[in-house]
Amino acid sequence: MSYMLLIHEPVGQRATRSEAEGRAAYDQMLRFGADLKARGLLVAAESLASEHAATRVQRRGGKTQLLDGPFAEAKEMVGGFFLLNCATREEALAIAAQCPAAEWCTVEVRGLAPCWDDGRPT
Repeated sequence: MSYMLLIHEPVGQRATRSEAEGRAAYDQMLRFGADLKARGLLVAAESLASEHAATRVQRRGGKTQLLDGPFAEAKEMVGGFFLLNCATREEALAIAAQCPAAEWCTVEVRGLAPCWDDGRPT
């Protein structure tokens, strides 16, 4: 089964780190991803730019609205992701608990599913 680990960072957290601290955190995440790849679990992984480089797009009533970041109402941002191919949800949760980012962020685990499936047991 496929699971997404979404890395939720507090907004502005990156700005509190020195460049050396930021590079050290990034290197930890790269090593974590390399280990998952070596174990045959990693499908894809990326770090995302901060909310300052983001744009939200909505279309309502035929009109498109663009809203450039940062977003005042946001308390956290998605800072990156790991897409995994795991045997079970429990395996994905165990991997999330091993993720270095769990020390300074929140790691959300979500299974992949079609948009009509809310994921709740039937």
